[in-house]
Amino acid sequence: MPAFRLLLAAALAASPLLSAHAADYVQAPGSSLAFAGKYQGETFSGTFPGFRTTVRFDPADLAGSRLSVTIPLATATTQNPDYDGEMRGAAFFDAARFAQATYTATGVRDLGNGQYAADGTLELRGVRKPVTLTFTWTPGARPLLSGRATVRRLDFGVGGGEWADTGTIPNEIAVSTRVYLQPSN
Repeated sequence: MPAFRLLLAAALAASPLLSAHAADYVQAPGSSLAFAGKYQGETFSGTFPGFRTTVRFDPADLAGSRLSVTIPLATATTQNPDYDGEMRGAAFFDAARFAQATYTATGVRDLGNGQYAADGTLELRGVRKPVTLTFTWTPGARPLLSGRATVRRLDFGVGGGEWADTGTIPNEIAVSTRVYLQPSN
């Protein structure tokens, strides 16, 4: 019986450390953050290769969940030099003045069927607006957060002036992410 008590005490003492550690994650290699839209009716897509993500997630404590993403705008690429130069320039991301965008969510909702929603704030070009990221969570040794959001580019002044015509580039840009995670140290 004393051995059982000792084992039980050790397990109880360790469990808060394990659960707190298991809920805090940083982005692991192999992750992606992509965007897609249309230009004059033709689909284009691109990525932000330099983005970084931190997550606190526990399906049993959604109110305590947190998500933070930092996106260096100068890394945005469509693999088309003409598009990339314009996209990073003053009319779109203005990466020289606004080096990064950030997305921060301080709570998560359960949508059912393994779907969640992070209601957060995107700061882009100095403008802060709400954006909801819907995602699935695949637990394991290397958890995966896979999500989608829609960003209304004109709300942030992206593609203003002559580019504000939604017949040329629609206002809604699709954003998708696959973030592999590892426990933070």
